Amino acid sequence: MAPRVLVSDELSETAVQIFRDRGVEVDYLPKLGKDKEKLAEIIGQYDGLAIRSSTKVTEKLLGLATRLKVVGRAGIGVDNVDIPAASKKGVIVMNTPFGNSITTAEHAIAMMFSVARQIPEANASTQAGKWEKSRFMGVELFNKTLGVIGAGNIGGIVCDRAVGLKMKVIAYDPFLSDERARTLGVTKVELEDLLHRADFITLHVPLTDKTRNILSAENLAKAKKGVRIINCARGGLIDETALLAALNSGQVAAAALDVFEIEPATENPLFGHPNVVCTPHLGAATTEAQENVALQVAEQMSDYLLSGAVQNALNMPNVTAEEATVMGPWIKLAAHLGSFIGQMTDEPIRAINIMYDGRVSEMNLAALNQAVIAGVMKPSNPDVNLVSAPIVAKERGIQISTTRQDKSGVFDAYVKVTMVTDKRERSVAGTCFSDGKPRFIQIKGINIDAEIGAHMLYTTNDDVPGIIGLLGMTMGKNGVNIANFTLGRSGVGQDAIALLYLDQAIDPRVVETLVSTGMFTTVKPLKFDLA
Repeated sequence: MAPRVLVSDELSETAVQIFRDRGVEVDYLPKLGKDKEKLAEIIGQYDGLAIRSSTKVTEKLLGLATRLKVVGRAGIGVDNVDIPAASKKGVIVMNTPFGNSITTAEHAIAMMFSVARQIPEANASTQAGKWEKSRFMGVELFNKTLGVIGAGNIGGIVCDRAVGLKMKVIAYDPFLSDERARTLGVTKVELEDLLHRADFITLHVPLTDKTRNILSAENLAKAKKGVRIINCARGGLIDETALLAALNSGQVAAAALDVFEIEPATENPLFGHPNVVCTPHLGAATTEAQENVALQVAEQMSDYLLSGAVQNALNMPNVTAEEATVMGPWIKLAAHLGSFIGQMTDEPIRAINIMYDGRVSEMNLAALNQAVIAGVMKPSNPDVNLVSAPIVAKERGIQISTTRQDKSGVFDAYVKVTMVTDKRERSVAGTCFSDGKPRFIQIKGINIDAEIGAHMLYTTNDDVPGIIGLLGMTMGKNGVNIANFTLGRSGVGQDAIALLYLDQAIDPRVVETLVSTGMFTTVKPLKFDLA
């Protein structure tokens, strides 16, 4: 059955057609985002939801979205999506961070020119029939110091444009590498240094607990007197009350704001101030940007629903279409290894340690990690998936660690998962052969070579004669056909294991029969999802 997508906000017809051309059923209902009751009534029919800013994806709505796999936001901001609730529900949330980058950066530059030359006030004065030439004495951008807070995608474009204007550009960004700073032609500085030196400050960071009110009353007081501030990023980055006080005192000469703490901003203490320029969140409001993000979200959602490729997800590692093809068998293996651990473990898990050896260590480990964690969690929580598994693990206090190493054995690559509880450690390793089929290659440190089947039986015992016959006879008497039978032992007369690949699920009474013989320390039926 083809996946089905609901578009509940305005998208271009070209973007909607992308879904259809890719084989995705799509219902285009652009007014539905404002009709909460109708949206709630039909959301359970869809695998994907494409939105802009009108649709509010709340925990309540997600609870009704029984089929939903992905929410795609045509734009950067996802303030209207409850991402934690989506993650717990196992729904991927995507945005389109690059489609409107140039547009937003250009708007920031335009706002900087506006406050430097008082263009909006001069325009209003002139159109009112006044000729107040001496009133509007501006400043040049040439040779001024621009402080950029956040030099990522949009901030980096602003840096590039400002260098072209012959400004001296300094940037505060903990994630900005020295090499990237050199490429942009900017100087990396700490925030306090930026505040002291900048003639203009422009903000290009997301709103988080760390960035909220980054321009607080305290930091505004540290800024160079007469600084001009531009914010085209997110409301809440500047303490608006403190900014008004700084404007009134002259500490801040002017401010240009495209975003506000409360939006829509129909009233604000800063409105009407002669040294403030305001626009109604126009950063992405160009024809080109709106078309770009619409096309991008349609492509991303289609790729995920049809091939499993993940791009620009906010709660899931990105996996390209090429990676999805190459990594498919390894992701299945990771899930099977986790599932083995999860099915074998009844007590609380303290830690999951994952080791990647050989060429698999060069793959997208974040996605593989989530497959392992999902496999571990699923036996006790059937609704868990790749998105929600890390959330569930974190809630349970499980520590996740990852190790990668160069090829160290006979296999070109393998994955080993070790589970730690208060009582024990349990490990299992596996690999993928050239046929793409995942296999177990080690359990409890004992080497084996076992193909993975939908129904399996795992036993442990002391290495004594008669175990093979006992297992075979018991299965035969109860009509259970053995497709494959793998044995391993740590040494003569020591620990031994058996892994039976069965054609059908084993009856619990057969398990009880084996346990009652007293020959086994473990008898555990296992199920694996081979889809």
